[in-house]
Amino acid sequence: MKRKLLILRPQAGAERTARRIAELGVDPVVAPLFEVVPLAWQAPDPAAVEAVMLTSANAASHAGASLSPFLAHPCYAVGEASAAAARAAGFGDVRIGRGDGKRLLDRLAADGIERVLHLCGRDHLDLERPRLRLVRRFVYAAEASETLPPDAAAALRAGAVALIHSPRSGALFRGLVEAAGLDPARIAVAAISPAAAAAAGRRWSAVAIAPVPRDHALLEVAAKLCKGDAIEATESGA
Repeated sequence: MKRKLLILRPQAGAERTARRIAELGVDPVVAPLFEVVPLAWQAPDPAAVEAVMLTSANAASHAGASLSPFLAHPCYAVGEASAAAARAAGFGDVRIGRGDGKRLLDRLAADGIERVLHLCGRDHLDLERPRLRLVRRFVYAAEASETLPPDAAAALRAGAVALIHSPRSGALFRGLVEAAGLDPARIAVAAISPAAAAAAGRRWSAVAIAPVPRDHALLEVAAKLCKGDAIEATESGA
């Protein structure tokens, strides 16, 4: 039996993911566990930084009018979705990383950047690198749900695969499943990274980890889980 894929990330990223997974022949269930809201932030002097760094598309989408003075700066985006959001916000020079936030810092350093404005969410990874000064501003927050949405609970009872995009979403999902009294042995998890998988726990029927922390790689392993195909990166639940 082919399983449905439960997409837990906030809108509008959830809708983009739903379209992509449908192209892979899987039925998506969009049930965000977070609501992204903008935060008021104080912009630094644009002359005090050489570039802008985005580790989430939400940062570009929710930074608001205060972003305008920085649009002439080069923008370093962690992936394609962040890059698309940066272009939509008005950045002309967008440079895409080929991995996670740490690799993006490596590229900044390799390009000779020393002072960078990091726009991010209130819950974020504390990225650091020697000789690279990060001026960090929180421009959005992802407010967590207190209960599983009804559509999510129904899909999980039927044996869905849950898509985990971050350690925070993994930990929240695990807690909400426990609070709802659902059987984890009927649920599989596809995680974007080992850290996200660890936060979700190991009690599921299977855990698949994307070979690289990119959305396309995550969706490929998730589609295989949904279709019952063998995956080398899948572990049996414990």
